[in-house]
Amino acid sequence: MDSASASTHAYDGVRLSATPRALATEAVHAGRDDLARQGLHAPPIDLSTTYPSYDSRAEAARIDAFATTGAEPDGPPVYGRLGNPTVARFETALARLEGTRSAVAFASGMAALSAVLLARASMGLRHVVAVRPLYGCSDHLLTAGLLGSEVTWTDPAGIEEALRPDTGLVLVESPANPTLAEVDLRAVAHACGSVPLLVDNTFATPVLQRPAEQGARLVLHSATKYLGGHGDVLAGVVACDEEFAGRLRQVRFATGGVLHPLAGYLLLRGLSTLPVRVRAASATAAELAGRLAADPRVARVHYPRIGGAMVAFEVHGDPHEVIAGVRLITPAVSLGSVDTLIQHPASISHRIVDAEDRRGAGVSDRLLRMSVGLEDVEDLWHDLDGALTGVTAGARGTAS
Repeated sequence: MDSASASTHAYDGVRLSATPRALATEAVHAGRDDLARQGLHAPPIDLSTTYPSYDSRAEAARIDAFATTGAEPDGPPVYGRLGNPTVARFETALARLEGTRSAVAFASGMAALSAVLLARASMGLRHVVAVRPLYGCSDHLLTAGLLGSEVTWTDPAGIEEALRPDTGLVLVESPANPTLAEVDLRAVAHACGSVPLLVDNTFATPVLQRPAEQGARLVLHSATKYLGGHGDVLAGVVACDEEFAGRLRQVRFATGGVLHPLAGYLLLRGLSTLPVRVRAASATAAELAGRLAADPRVARVHYPRIGGAMVAFEVHGDPHEVIAGVRLITPAVSLGSVDTLIQHPASISHRIVDAEDRRGAGVSDRLLRMSVGLEDVEDLWHDLDGALTGVTAGARGTAS
């Protein structure tokens, strides 16, 4: 692999966004624009942890420059913890899809969020304003103050009043995990003023919304989910401007939360089919949401206005019977894979959140969260129908 050209391409690829291309085209070509010039078709995987250099004075200068700004070093890579050409391709592509200048990848979504919090805390801005619900581990990280942060929980209307001089971040997730509640991102961004708004865009993906276009300064993904799309990679990424990306790279270098090159390769490959997967799964999810809303065994259905492949629903009877009753659908945590998954948030993904806080955020004990995959809709409905058979029938459900 030509490491130097790949590193340079991480910048060239972003400059190409000045000529707009459709999302489906970007998904296929972003991060790969230089391959034909190298006589390649598939992106290579660079597994090197270190790179030779016979000019130690030049290396010292490059490392000094990185320490000052966090900018990616010019020329060939230095060491795997500073950056990797394969991972850089994924970062370039994700930034293009989200419409930001840069993106920084991490070993997981939680590592990505932790890096954001550490970067802001390093500037003396430890206070966070957040809107529930969030992913359970994100909620726990903030509530427990594990990184020295302090959180004020509020609803979207209370964000402006909750801001303090030491507020470093406003954090929202829309659609939210697991209730699929949505917020007006443009209004929230306005309420934030000069404080950066971080939007967890994991559920929507840039296929359904691009928060940066609505005023968000930071866009977070658990790339484990839809960006990878096949349940075989752990990763996180933050799309942002280049200045903040520099700070994130410095945190990543210092803490070691780096993404493995093979994961970067799988994520780049996953992005190429992201629009097709999300749109196909969303169509099936919308159909299932409608059928569930009309089912007397279902008390309530949650499905976002912007669409998507996630459906949440509350049953009249015991939700654990549904989990035990599925055969085609996989009862497992996580989401965004090509196969359909279902789980009980109060038992798994949000178990770590205090029960009172959990219920106050709308995560009831009867709520089930389903990530719809690419199976045939009739096969999925047949499986759901069978799993709901043992659930106590009740009043007709309503969609929300």
